[in-house]
Amino acid sequence: MRKLISCLCVLLLALTVSGCHGSKGMHAFVIPEGFDETKTYEITFWAKNDTNKTQTMIYEKAIRNFEELYPNITVNMRLYTDYGRIYNDVITNISTNTTPNVCITYPDHIATYITGQNIVVPLDELFADEQYGFGGSALKFDGPAYDEVIPKFLEECIVSDQHYAIPYMRSTEALYINKTFVEKLGYEIPEILTWDLIFEIAQAATEKDADGTYVLNGQKVMLPFIYKSTDNMMIQMLKQRGAGYSQPDGTVEIFNDTTKEILRTVADTVRTDAFSTFKISGYPGNFFNAGQCIFAVDSTAGATWMGSDAPLMDIPAERVVPFETEVRMIPQYDPEHPQMISQGPSICIFNKADSQEVLASWLFAQYLLTNEVQTAYAETEGYIPVTSKAQESNAYQEYLALSGSDLKEHYHVKIAASRLLLENIENTFVTPVFNGSTSLRDAAGQMIEDTAKSIRRKQTVDEAYIDKEFDNVTALYRLDQKADTGSRDEEDLGPLPATAKALLSVLVLTWIMILLYVGREQLKKRAQN
Repeated sequence: MRKLISCLCVLLLALTVSGCHGSKGMHAFVIPEGFDETKTYEITFWAKNDTNKTQTMIYEKAIRNFEELYPNITVNMRLYTDYGRIYNDVITNISTNTTPNVCITYPDHIATYITGQNIVVPLDELFADEQYGFGGSALKFDGPAYDEVIPKFLEECIVSDQHYAIPYMRSTEALYINKTFVEKLGYEIPEILTWDLIFEIAQAATEKDADGTYVLNGQKVMLPFIYKSTDNMMIQMLKQRGAGYSQPDGTVEIFNDTTKEILRTVADTVRTDAFSTFKISGYPGNFFNAGQCIFAVDSTAGATWMGSDAPLMDIPAERVVPFETEVRMIPQYDPEHPQMISQGPSICIFNKADSQEVLASWLFAQYLLTNEVQTAYAETEGYIPVTSKAQESNAYQEYLALSGSDLKEHYHVKIAASRLLLENIENTFVTPVFNGSTSLRDAAGQMIEDTAKSIRRKQTVDEAYIDKEFDNVTALYRLDQKADTGSRDEEDLGPLPATAKALLSVLVLTWIMILLYVGREQLKKRAQN
């Protein structure tokens, strides 16, 4: 009996340890009175890179320069090629308390991270700290003041009424136009194009000769209008129409009559071969540069891949067709009141047991907002800096002024894409962020993709089809479940983990065995007496 009880106690201890391992609860971060430079800190930085060596070199230089200023901090960088993989790895590492210190991410993702208590550090108090906040007196670098971070971009980092990130770079979507083809079809390009005009021109481009060759380009392939991110397409069309998408509390509003109308429009244009998507046909830039596409919607951050003179391409030179490229904002329903999405990476900081380590992470995150880093990174693609300090700097203004002076650093399409956002910051918007907003975004694009694929398969897209599609994506992305907005009141935590169940079972069994043992000993004593 003694041996059995001992074994049960050992098992209880083991399960207690395993049950605590991966606990999502941490103590809230408290700003230290000062930064202890007598101790060394090693922090990890997870960043995204599209195999762009120049961007990697900018990160590496920033780390070297930062470590020279703070010799007691070592920054280890891990590069990813996809934000989704960063998100998945963070979720996995939360359960084992092995999250990175600093991470390039999106507020939609942070909304899921913060469902674990004190996992991500809220930054409002750090922003305002006199020593280490924006423009703080103890900083060893010339970082931006609070009012020098573009307010609209900073607002995008609010999750559950607190800032959980700082913006790093910003982009939007742009309409890349083969001006040569548009004029060949007899049209002029207005300053702002409407959806109706886009679809009209796209339809005109589908005319074929008797042998099946397209009249416009003399090729067997022509996809007049290709959209890369159909989730953004749906979101922006709804916003422009003033239709529902979602509410900050997680209420889903996307299943409405305007969405149905959009899907019917998609079906009509796909039916005539005037419209396609990245997921169906491939990267828009490849068709665009080969003279097989008139309108391509892609991020301004992808501008170096667009145009017959683009410095980056995925197709051989012999396939490139020379043409003149124009850059405009995405199509609009109401050109007098344009709406375009704001996107781009932000930076969050994960909580750790050592508050000094968290402060070291915050110092590095802030350093990424210095003019040198912001300007250098923005010049690699059609991003723009997130601070007025960098945007107004001599270095960045000179970069913009040299547009078209070469086909690499000052590629005119890239700088035109940057100017598009710089001139329309006030016309940008973001969608509400909550735990589940990523799934809703995926569902928005899925409906367009499904509709397009169904038409290509000669299926009927009618009211019944769309109603069924609404049901399918609701189930697939669990959109009928109430979102977690960060509140812990009356929160349904779901079933107990297996380790917790085992722990309780062993605990009950141990007490039963102890009571049996005590009872047995009492009976033996009575018998002896």
